[in-house]
Amino acid sequence: MTLIDSVLEHLDLEQIETNLFRGMSEDFGTPRLFGGQVIGQALIAALRTVEDRHCHSLHGYFLRSGDPKMPIIYEVDRIRDGRSFTTRRVVAIQKGEAIFNMSASFQVFEEGLSHQVDMPDVPHPDDLPSEEERFEALKPIMTPEQMKMMKRDRPIEMKRVEDVNYLRPEKREPVQHIWFRSKKKLSDEIHQHQCLLAYASDMGLLSTTTLPHGMSWMTGLMTASLDHALWFHREFRFDEWILIAMDSPAAAGSRGFNRGTMFTEDGRLIGSVAQEGLMRVARS
Repeated sequence: MTLIDSVLEHLDLEQIETNLFRGMSEDFGTPRLFGGQVIGQALIAALRTVEDRHCHSLHGYFLRSGDPKMPIIYEVDRIRDGRSFTTRRVVAIQKGEAIFNMSASFQVFEEGLSHQVDMPDVPHPDDLPSEEERFEALKPIMTPEQMKMMKRDRPIEMKRVEDVNYLRPEKREPVQHIWFRSKKKLSDEIHQHQCLLAYASDMGLLSTTTLPHGMSWMTGLMTASLDHALWFHREFRFDEWILIAMDSPAAAGSRGFNRGTMFTEDGRLIGSVAQEGLMRVARS
């Protein structure tokens, strides 16, 4: 089984009662759950209670870090079933306590007015080095533990436009661009593509706000996602390249705000994301 198969398996929740679902955790060797996994599983739980309409937006808060060695219970509240829109609230629970809270809205497909901003002019992913090639160049300055962590298999193929060295970060503008896609062909089920985009939308976003400060999570900066919002504008395939263009307009109070727009290879704007995260300088 490949790692993307494992992700899809973990996103396939077990129904244990009406409006109650259980998801298994992925253990990446870190003490905390990966936020993207919790977002993706919460969206799956909500989708299991909705028929004939697609998610157009979700808004979530990370309340506790979560234990990757334990399963997660997802409780769905069917807040509203309207003629055009459906609203769900999902609470993720471990050890009897809420670790994540999300509201999601679903809509019957409608034709309507349409416009979008242009996609940034950046190199195509075929012209960029892989993550593995970038890591190889950093081997001389990595500890064995860092090398093991950075070289681990990843379910999402990523190509960074900017060459950011998180081991020796330099101050730079809070802007970055990343191409990503699934490492294998997916089904034609739109919900699978939406859940994987939700999963990937938490990858790299928070690091944008650290760029102007010349610090990173690998140099003593404590970072954690606080909230997360995602909007789906158009249908897409996650097994084809998607560009996320990210920037961070502000940081204050040990919190950094990040936002991103997501484009297909042919320039269609298919999604937007926003996130505030903890950015705390570790005390000696």
